[in-house]
This record gives sequence, C-alpha cells and structure tokens, in this order.
Amino acid sequence: MTQKAAPAKPTETKKLNAIEKALEIMLKFQDIKASWGIRELSGELGFSPATVQRILTVLKSYGFVRQDARTRQYFVGNIFYRFLENLNHSNNLTGIGRPFLEELARQTHETVYLNVIQGNLRICIDSIESTRVLKAGMPVGNQSPLYAGASAKCLLAFSSEVFQQEYFDSISPTPMTDNTIVDKDVLTAELKKIVLRGYAVSLGERTPGIGSVSAPVFDYRERILASLSLAVPEIRTRDKTHFFYCINVLMDAARAFSRAMGQSVTHHNPIPQHM
Repeated sequence: MTQKAAPAKPTETKKLNAIEKALEIMLKFQDIKASWGIRELSGELGFSPATVQRILTVLKSYGFVRQDARTRQYFVGNIFYRFLENLNHSNNLTGIGRPFLEELARQTHETVYLNVIQGNLRICIDSIESTRVLKAGMPVGNQSPLYAGASAKCLLAFSSEVFQQEYFDSISPTPMTDNTIVDKDVLTAELKKIVLRGYAVSLGERTPGIGSVSAPVFDYRERILASLSLAVPEIRTRDKTHFFYCINVLMDAARAFSRAMGQSVTHHNPIPQHM
C-alpha cells in the first residue's frame, strides 16, 4: 500500500513583532487613502482586529494617530508637525530651495510648492501659500499618484526609463477627476511632450477648478531631484498673459535652483514652448 504524500505546507510569512506591526500600520497612512478604520486595516494588513485596535490605542496616546469621534476613522497625528522643522533643517533640498520658492511666490503671487518622489507617489515637502484672496492651497505632506497633476507628471516625465517602466507595470490608474489621464498610452505621450516642452501643465486633474504648472530641478548628474510648481485657480489660468508670465518665471527659478544643486551651467534646459 503506497503512502500518500503529505500536503505541501503554504509558504510561511515572516512573523512580525509588535513594533514591526505598529510600523506597518503607520506606513499605511502614507497612501492616498487618508483615513482607516480598524477592520479596514485588519483586512489590509492581515492582522487581527484586536491587534490593530491595541496598537492604534497606543499610537493615539502618543499622538501618532488621531481618531474622528463621529466616524471612528483614524488619521495621521499632529505630532508629525514637530518633526518638520528638524526635517527641513536637515534636508539640503528644502534648505537650498527655500529662497527660490520665496522669490517665485513674490513674483507670481501664486501658491508655490516643492515636490519629490516617495515610492510611487508625489509628495509636497515645502510650500508657500498665495497671499491672494482666491488661491490654491498645497499643504506640506500632500500626496498624489505620479500620473495626476503637473507636479507629479513632471517628476515622472524626467525620471529614468527604467523607473517609468517599473511604475507603469505596477499601477492601474484610476481617475481622481474627469480630467485625470488614466490611459497609459495617452500618459506616455503626455510625458514625452513634457520633456520636449520643458515643463508640465494640468487643469483639474486632481482638484476641479485648480490648474498647475511644474518645472524640473536637477542635480549635478542631470538626475531629477524635485519639481518646482505653481498652483493657480482656473480663472487665472485663462489670463494667458499672467499664466505665460508664471511659466517663464517658474522656468527661470527651476534653472537657478538646479544650478544651486550642482547642475552644470553649460546645460541647456528646453526653451519654454507655450501651448
């Protein structure tokens, strides 16, 4: 009588300790989804609801998360504001870039913001809000997918082909508004136009009624470091004189910023070509 082979055991995943589980929970708040419930996190991470609740309770007591009393949803805590000053002081990019943001804000009177790639997202690392009554906001820490909005598309367009291919292979674009580009072929063509033109533009791709324009900041190896951007209410994008002025001033600021980051003075960025 032949003996039946024992069924193969499923591949065991690494068991996480309490600290690792807490970190996995906190990392979920980096995603575009800003709030989480206990059962949502439990299903997303494969932790028991009791474990998630216990960890969130501790994180809440230290201010790392906060909870909406009505919806019972959890959000990232205000304690992270305490880290921003130290982060900005230690981050060479924001330290060197701040004067360029300030001058750009002074000349355009629009909201100025600085962005980098974090994983598969665009994240704002510095911002100066417009002093006008009608203005577009962009808080530090704001995130968006790399296919939506000028600041994100600019980062993606000037990234390496390898990065772009890996990014496209890993995503399934979903619309944030009716103007979001979700067709990968259309997006690829748009990225090529951005490189030729030297800057990215968008209108209502992330937020209806808000336009933006963004230019790349390079390092000494000609690698994309950041995107320098302006957020402009739609009504002022229709004023072509003002909007083209903003584009030209932005491009000048991005070139000067790149030189400050070590880009060769002999490098020639594309001359702005208006649409």
